[in-house]
Amino acid sequence: MKMWKNFRRENLKQTENEVDHKEVPQQQDQLEEVSKKLIMREEQLFTQDFCSEEEEDQLLRDFETLRLQIWMAVHSTFSSSSLSKLDILRSAMVSIQQQEEQDQRWKECPGNRVPMWRPQRCLSTHNTLLRNMVEARLLKATEEDEGGPNRLSSHLKREVCSLGKRVKEDLLTVVRVVKDCYPPHMDILNLYARLYHCSFSARLSRLAASGPDPDDCMYLLFWTNRYYPDEILKHEDLDGRINTACLGSLLQQDKLNQLENQYLVHKQDKVKLWLNTALKKEEESWLNGGIPELIDQYYFSPLAINVIQMIDSTLAEFTCMIRDQRRADSITTHLKAFLDSYRLCLEAFVKLNPRNVRSVIKAHLVCEQQLRDYVTVQIGSVSEQQQRQCLNTLAALWDCGFGCLTYPIHAQMKMSFRHLWKPIWMDGSLPVVDSVLDCLNQELTDLTDLQPACRQSLLSVLHQDLVLCYVKTIMKTGPKSKEQQVGGAQRMIEDTRKINRFFADEGCSESLWLGELLLCLAEILRLQDPASVQLEMVNLARAFPDLRYVRQSELAEVNGRWYRRKDNTLIE
Repeated sequence: MKMWKNFRRENLKQTENEVDHKEVPQQQDQLEEVSKKLIMREEQLFTQDFCSEEEEDQLLRDFETLRLQIWMAVHSTFSSSSLSKLDILRSAMVSIQQQEEQDQRWKECPGNRVPMWRPQRCLSTHNTLLRNMVEARLLKATEEDEGGPNRLSSHLKREVCSLGKRVKEDLLTVVRVVKDCYPPHMDILNLYARLYHCSFSARLSRLAASGPDPDDCMYLLFWTNRYYPDEILKHEDLDGRINTACLGSLLQQDKLNQLENQYLVHKQDKVKLWLNTALKKEEESWLNGGIPELIDQYYFSPLAINVIQMIDSTLAEFTCMIRDQRRADSITTHLKAFLDSYRLCLEAFVKLNPRNVRSVIKAHLVCEQQLRDYVTVQIGSVSEQQQRQCLNTLAALWDCGFGCLTYPIHAQMKMSFRHLWKPIWMDGSLPVVDSVLDCLNQELTDLTDLQPACRQSLLSVLHQDLVLCYVKTIMKTGPKSKEQQVGGAQRMIEDTRKINRFFADEGCSESLWLGELLLCLAEILRLQDPASVQLEMVNLARAFPDLRYVRQSELAEVNGRWYRRKDNTLIE
């Protein structure tokens, strides 16, 4: 920029005095033609045996005037996008090419007398001018912003925003307007991109070294890792046209690591404090006898939704701030710690058995389901190990709530099923299963304010527990004779129908396979032929390959040690 100003001071007066000289540019849109004519004069003058000093001085002044006009055209690149200005810039670029070619010709002809102004190195001067222009424009952008309406909360944010905005605007101007004024081989867009990148990077590095507070640190990371590479360099008009691989990051690795570590420490502390505060507030509400709110007549706690929203927003912010997304586990690890504390608080509360315990548990079974869905499906930044740990903790939390709500039912199961295989069960005089189902039906009336999805999950688990308790009691006691064996099988079939009908009426379609299991066991119990028992055992294993509660060896015991091989193992 100083160069063209010096040229202007030294030559404008002389140019005005020589307007009658035919090769001096009177209009800037003649630059290309003037450059060509000056080269012709130069070749003619320096191929003669003798040239006067006056002619040589005049030619030098004409070249200086031409260069001045070229630099003025370049310097006005961003000041106007009128067609006339663009034509002047385009002509100036052709002139630079002509002068570069003439430099090369003189270089290849060392035997001839070389003009004192060769090489002119117009292209190098052009690139230096662009660098100075870029630095000046970025400086001006920050100065203009100081008196502008930008309402960002800190000086650092205002400066970064102003710099980034100017970079974006100017690069878009280059690709939309300026690029066509330059020959393709100059790759002017990437030249400007490198210059703006270097200057922007230098300014950000100084700001990063100034010891920014956490909020400013986050803003620097946002621009460095997200907005600049994704929203500016990948703008629809720039994407694929800028060689971003050659640009690299705005900040050097050590400075970027320092900012990222500062951000992570601050964010972890903030997440941990928020989670602890939320849980403490919830626990205080329980202990003070608070009743959860009813929404659509179901007990509800906002704890899970608030936690999910907080973790989600933190992870969404994290993706904009940190390059290595694997470091997200430093955030999600606090979710695991929160769930552990949540479980312990709920277990301690249940042990106190206050008056509001059932309403609190109903609300937090909904929370457990929401958190389970989140950990299983929605959250993508949790590691497999963290996910497994979270699900195990949530399972323990569910067991705590489930046990609290279903304790009376389990007590009734144990008390009623002890009569299995007794004569009063065999002859039907004591409706063992009916008494359990009646108790269950009474308890379910207290679960109408439990969210339907949780109620169905609870019923499905109750169905499994009932069948498991029934089967274990059948196995433990066993028949005394073949007549009891046949009668017991018939009674099992009747009990199975009652159990299935009850849970089918309650909408537990997913657990009705348990009825098929009981029917298979009843059939094994009824059979007298060892080969038939064997075949039914194989069918049972095929029908229920994932059966966890009943081992085949135990099923054999139900049939009164009906059939064993000499090695005391069942034929599979």
